[in-house]
Parts: sequence; C-alpha cells; structure tokens
Amino acid sequence: MATIVETKSKTWKAVIRKQGWPTTVKTFRLKRDAVDWARRTEDEMVRGVHIERATSGRLTFDKALDRYLSEVTPTKRATTQRAEKLKAVPVRKFFGAYSLAAINVDLVARYRDERLATLSQRKSKSTGKAAALSPATVRLELALLGHVFTTAIREWRIGLVQNPVANVRKPTTGEGRNRRLNAGEEKRLRETIEAYSNPMLGWIFTVALETGMRSSEITGLKLRQVDIARRIVRLDVTKNDSARTIPLTKRAAETFTAALANPVRPKDCDLVFFGEPGRDGKRRPYTFSKAWNDIKESLGMSDLRFHDLRHEAVSRLVEAGFSDQEVSAISGHKSMQMLKRYTHLRAEDLVDRLDAIGKANKAAIAKKKRSAKK
Repeated sequence: MATIVETKSKTWKAVIRKQGWPTTVKTFRLKRDAVDWARRTEDEMVRGVHIERATSGRLTFDKALDRYLSEVTPTKRATTQRAEKLKAVPVRKFFGAYSLAAINVDLVARYRDERLATLSQRKSKSTGKAAALSPATVRLELALLGHVFTTAIREWRIGLVQNPVANVRKPTTGEGRNRRLNAGEEKRLRETIEAYSNPMLGWIFTVALETGMRSSEITGLKLRQVDIARRIVRLDVTKNDSARTIPLTKRAAETFTAALANPVRPKDCDLVFFGEPGRDGKRRPYTFSKAWNDIKESLGMSDLRFHDLRHEAVSRLVEAGFSDQEVSAISGHKSMQMLKRYTHLRAEDLVDRLDAIGKANKAAIAKKKRSAKK
C-alpha cells in the first residue's frame, strides 16, 4: 500500500514502496489526487506496465540533446556528424527549454509549420522571388528530434509513453529533382572545366558522369581503391554503409589513369584527388565546390547541382538498356523505389527504341503471314 502524508507546506506526498520496484514519490496539492495517482501507479506495477515518468519531467531537451550529441552522434560517419550538429541548432533553439515530458504532438507540429515558414521567408529575401519550400530540410530535423526521443526511451530508459514525433505528419518532398544535362550544356561545361587551372576538377567531372558516384565517394578515393587493370573501383565507405564495386567505362579508366599519373602528387599522399596541406600539415580531399559553382554560374546554369550528374549518369545507364538490378549494383541504391527517383528518362531518347520495336513487330507479323501462305 502507498503511504500518503501531508507536508509542512500543506501539500500531499504519495510514497510507493513495492518489492521489485524503486521507491516512487510524487507530491500533489490535493489529497484525493495523491490517492488516485498512487492507486493507478500500483495497478500499473502489478500489471508490469508502469513507466517511471519523473525523469522525463526533470530532463530538459537541451540536456538530452547534449547527451545525444556526445554519445550517439560520434558513432556515425564524419559527414553525418557534421550534418547532425547543424540540424541540432534550430531544434535546440525551439525545444531546448522544454522538458521531454512537455514535448507533445501539438508542439512538434507547430515547430514543423513555423520552420517551413521560416525557410520560405529566408529564401524569399535572398532571391527576391516567391520562395520554394525545402521540406526535406524539415524532415531531416524532425528525424533528428525523433531519434533523440527513441534513444531516450529505448537506451536511457527515460519514462516516456511515446515518441511525439512518430504521430506528426512529415512534410512531403515531392517527386524529387529531374534536372538533366543536354548535349550543349555538357559540351560547354566540359570545355570550361578542362580550361580550369587544376585538372582534378575535369577528372572529377568526368568520373561523376561516367560512374554515377557521389562527390564524397569520388573525392575520398584512395589509390588502393582504383584497379586500372581490372577497370574497377572499390568503395569501402558509402552513404548507405554498403561497400560496392563499380565497373569503369573506357573513358573513366582513361581518366583515372591520368589522375593516378598526376605529376604534382606528393609521394606520401594516398588520395586520388588531393588538396593543399591544412594547418596540421595533413592533406585532405580536394575541395572543388567554389570552382564548380563559379563555372556553372558563369555559364548560366545556376540551377545545376553537382549531384545532378549522378542523376544523369544513372539515367544514361537505364537508357543504355541496363536492368534495374545492374544499375542498382553500380549506383548503390538499395531499393527500386529510390532508384526510380534518381532515374529520369528523356522521352525523345526513347523514340528510336520505340520505332525499332515497331519495325520488329511488323517484321514478325509479315513473317507469320508468309508462313501461313506456304
């Protein structure tokens, strides 16, 4: 049985001491509230469903996020760590002062809506035009928020009934980008990039179009990962943590041959595409984002992203007749649905194939008619 006692401040304290459970204490303004709470709590203990909620009421989100960033985030890849620290800034600003128990579905939904509005206003000021929202940004921030709660519930054993993010509608991301290069754009890009002072930019551009590799996968390549004789590249670390081997076209193999023979490569550098030494004397992957942005702006292609080259490469593989499984093995997409988002076929490029199918069908019908006459 629970013990109900009146305190000096004229409140009522309920104390539950039950074998197999830690001592549970809670204070109420009215005695009947203390009695009701004690009865419900003891019943939950008997049924084995009791959750200690006091901890969640004392722990602020600010402290929970600090613990998450210090314990969970360091277990992830370096790029993910940097991304999570950036996403944590707006999430902390909004939820930091709340206790975990006080964060509910309504509060998370309000954050979603206000964040979308903030992104819209920010983009409008920078472009001077009607802004297109970035729901993907909000989805990633909500994912971080939700994982903090999941970790608190499952690993830290914080007394929470449910994850409030689980029942909140996530912003839709639409059908994804479908930016493709036309022949004229590729020609102008290649000519301008090849005229750039550092040849590594041109090599990276060609490798991206020929293999469909991500920019981080290309710039992070080590010498040992490239096998020119067998015309393959072995990726040990990828976005989805699945290693894969990429076959090289003749053009890609020739590009890697030139990159490996780079005459200015330091003898102690094992990176295929290397940058200048940092303050610590270490060389890191070549950073080409500024040069890439300057070139595409000068050519009037400001809407083109480097990642669109991956879209282009994957789409070309499909247009060349590779099966979904073959394309997936090269690109590293785990699901056909995700592969579909990255594959955008040009209708005009399929016209010749449709004509060929039509001719083949007519020939087959004519052959059958001739056979029937005989």
